[in-house]
Amino acid sequence: MTANPANPQLLGDIRQLIETRRTALAATVNSALTQLYWHIGQRIRTEVLNYERAEYGEQIISTLARQLETDYGRGFSAKNLRHMLRFAEAFDDLEIVYAVSRQLSWTHLRSLIYIEDPLKRDFYLQMCQQERWSTRTLQARLDSLLFERTALSRQPKELLASELANLRATNELSPTLILKDPYVLDFLGLQDRYLEKDLEDAILRELENFLLELGAGFTFAARQKRLQIDNDDFYIDLLFYNRRLKRLVAIDLKLGDFKAADKGQMELYLRWLAKHEQEPGEAAPLGIILCSGKKHEQIELLELDASGIHVAEYLTELPPKALLQQKLHEAITRSRQQLENRSADSSGEEA
Repeated sequence: MTANPANPQLLGDIRQLIETRRTALAATVNSALTQLYWHIGQRIRTEVLNYERAEYGEQIISTLARQLETDYGRGFSAKNLRHMLRFAEAFDDLEIVYAVSRQLSWTHLRSLIYIEDPLKRDFYLQMCQQERWSTRTLQARLDSLLFERTALSRQPKELLASELANLRATNELSPTLILKDPYVLDFLGLQDRYLEKDLEDAILRELENFLLELGAGFTFAARQKRLQIDNDDFYIDLLFYNRRLKRLVAIDLKLGDFKAADKGQMELYLRWLAKHEQEPGEAAPLGIILCSGKKHEQIELLELDASGIHVAEYLTELPPKALLQQKLHEAITRSRQQLENRSADSSGEEA
């Protein structure tokens, strides 16, 4: 005798219950395991600190691993115990551990704990939480030196720490956390010679990847947005809206180096958008001028930040990581020095 098929509505409801509880159970298990790993690492750390000898720490880990692997399996190998010890060293605040264990996997944390700079580590931690990055996305962002490419990294460390603390408290992203320099557009597949229209076409063809490179909250609004001013027509290459910043973002594409005249053109776009497109409750429109090269002294003298304009280079090929790292380190040092000089000049004028 053939059994009657189950009621589709009943079957669907029960499947949903199972899937929901399974997801919740997995999150609970992950959180409990992460907290366990921290406590194990902290206990080993305390033992090592009591003896004040690094070689003793390695001896402890090897001895523990042999016994714990026998009792509980490969999850407690010497390699994993070292991860746990590093976890406790990198995160010494138990409240933070409780918070991150509810949102991030142990695989996320294994990537984060080996970032030496605490501010850089905090940046990636916050972005993982804010943007719900997968472990694969986190690794891609680390490989592309995302932190070093953000406007945030150019700020003095005190301001950098303050911005991250504000993000943790309010969950609100600022432009410095989103804007980058350079933008890596290697996914566009452009040849050595191309026109601005080719660049624009390639971006729209690879819009999903371009949005990922732009960062959090961007949605596409228009291409070649027409502005009528007096009897003249002007066109914004690409127009986006950022939900997190609550503002329009105009992008102007340039094949060559940045020129001082580009500022005036972008200011015109931004003022038109503020007058005709900005909605109540939105922040002032933001402009990004993407160019193949920058004139640093011109950009500094023009004080573009005050106009809501961000100038950034784009790379159609990703250079060797060491070379990119060196270039970014030089840019960060130069930007921080400029900010410190400006601060010193302001203090001198007040005195």
